Amino acid sequence: MYSKLALRQLETHTKRLNASCLHNSVIKLQTRQRRVLRLRFGTRDLGVVSSFASLYAALWFLPLFPVVGVPGKFFPLNSVIAPLIGLILGPYLGLMATSIGGFIGWSITQSGPLFFLSFVPSATASFCAGLLYLGEWKTIFLLYTALFSILAFYPSIGPGWLFPFFLWFQVLGLIVLVSPLRLKAFNSLHKRTTFFELSWAVAVVSFIATLFGHVVGGIIFQTMYFPAFYPEIDYWRSLWQGLTFLYPIERSIITLLATVIGAPLINALRTHGFKVGEE
Repeated sequence: MYSKLALRQLETHTKRLNASCLHNSVIKLQTRQRRVLRLRFGTRDLGVVSSFASLYAALWFLPLFPVVGVPGKFFPLNSVIAPLIGLILGPYLGLMATSIGGFIGWSITQSGPLFFLSFVPSATASFCAGLLYLGEWKTIFLLYTALFSILAFYPSIGPGWLFPFFLWFQVLGLIVLVSPLRLKAFNSLHKRTTFFELSWAVAVVSFIATLFGHVVGGIIFQTMYFPAFYPEIDYWRSLWQGLTFLYPIERSIITLLATVIGAPLINALRTHGFKVGEE
């Protein structure tokens, strides 16, 4: 009697597991098919990119955080919506919208810490979020790992040499990327779920994406400011030490705001027939 009951439970568990695997495979196949069908850049794409680029450029005028180590510069508010644009438009249209809008915003305000490349970190965050929506997490993992290594072990001034503990929050981002949290977020974004589950999914994707953009920004910052502006090694050591707990707070706030804005926005767009995240 016990063996029959155990066999039934095993069969039920196997069927559920197979159904879950099949569901994930179908989702990935559908997203790839939609991407192939939308290779052509049409008038609808042009209108959507223009609209989001305009919004993104306008938000550049609103400061979010001051840049530590570079007086008079600030991170703009559009950093919050960069991952959302990638989620809504997909990686390539999202990258295009944030790049165009970001460059226009910087050209007018001149407020970014990375000069004419100040739009790049948020644009890559948008790209990252779009790829995560499509299930291309392995691509992001390879890019993230490579960029993380460059940031950490940048010659002479990398935090891996001067103050390794600075990297703890970035390591957490990599862990979340390869954990079941990322898979759960992917599933929640591709099926009808509760608002709480959608919010959780937006939070996970935004968290990974904003840290991905942070790595890119850190590398550009190192390249631009060393040794031209700050050749002293002690400056960089004190910078990493000072930012160790500050940038996690900044990135957490960005993630929280992106979730508060993004979950209701994506829910509303889907309600009105907008196909979110298609490429």
